Amino acid sequence: MPHKHNAGRRHHIPKMAHSVTNWPEYEAGLRSRGSLTLWITPEALAQWQAPRRSTPGGQPRYSDLAIETALMLGSALRMRLRQAEGLLGSVVQLMGLTLPVPDHTTLSRRAKQRPAVSRAPLPDGPLDVLIDSTGLQLYGAGQWLQEKHGVKSRRSWRKLHLAVDADTGRIVAHTLTGQDEDDPSQVAPLLDQIPGEIGRFIADGAYDGAQTYQTVAQHSAAAQIVIPPRSTAVRSCETGPPTQRDRHLEAITAQGRLGWQKVIGYGRRALVETTMGRYKALIGPRLRARDPDAQQTEAAIGVAVLNRMLAAARPKSVRCKVRAA
Repeated sequence: MPHKHNAGRRHHIPKMAHSVTNWPEYEAGLRSRGSLTLWITPEALAQWQAPRRSTPGGQPRYSDLAIETALMLGSALRMRLRQAEGLLGSVVQLMGLTLPVPDHTTLSRRAKQRPAVSRAPLPDGPLDVLIDSTGLQLYGAGQWLQEKHGVKSRRSWRKLHLAVDADTGRIVAHTLTGQDEDDPSQVAPLLDQIPGEIGRFIADGAYDGAQTYQTVAQHSAAAQIVIPPRSTAVRSCETGPPTQRDRHLEAITAQGRLGWQKVIGYGRRALVETTMGRYKALIGPRLRARDPDAQQTEAAIGVAVLNRMLAAARPKSVRCKVRAA
């Protein structure tokens, strides 16, 4: 039984049941995820050739959009580069086009160069941003060697930091770091990718600290920061009006931690947990690339694929009443 030693101190919250209210549209969107037209768009075919360069050097044959299309196709269908090359070539042939198809060595080389990945425009108005991180295992046989032959190996990970729009569920920013990078250090790189204002910044207790509050305030002075203070947190010694963190501490003292979470809307942070679970289920729990620059491209492609899937189909769930047994 997990956490059996802390069972007495944990909050016993019953699991909620949900029902999808837009099932016909959601089902049609799920089918469209398997359509090749979702990944090979007319815009990509029209801009397949790379533009002529005006500086000295070799002329690239394929545009960044063509490389992005091939990589997205392989990531969405969980194909290796050779299989993605073969599928893309057969589709171009069936369409009666004379476009050349990038081979797997070109895809691998261009992935290391970190081509620009297109981003969808952000919605208007301040965003309610949810931030969290998850671990992605690196490709290799270290764990298998340890289990099979008893060889000691140090499993390596990368941390994928995500910023999610709470209203649309779309990933609006991401970073990929080493396993030793702490979460608060990535708040500034994530917010730098969001040009608009932040309405609410919601994160878990790992981001609690003056560094996070200062970083968010520098990006959006009027942003409301919702981070649960640590159990040992105390009020700041600054003179003047109480800070946001001080007001959180006062509310927790008066209403309890669960009461504060309900009033402040901290429960929306579960949406970023859902996004990370969706990423690992649809894209995969590990990185296939071995080169660090190629890993950055792979993570960016995975985020783009997930956002396109979400744009094609997103369930609208409502909470159902659970009958007592």
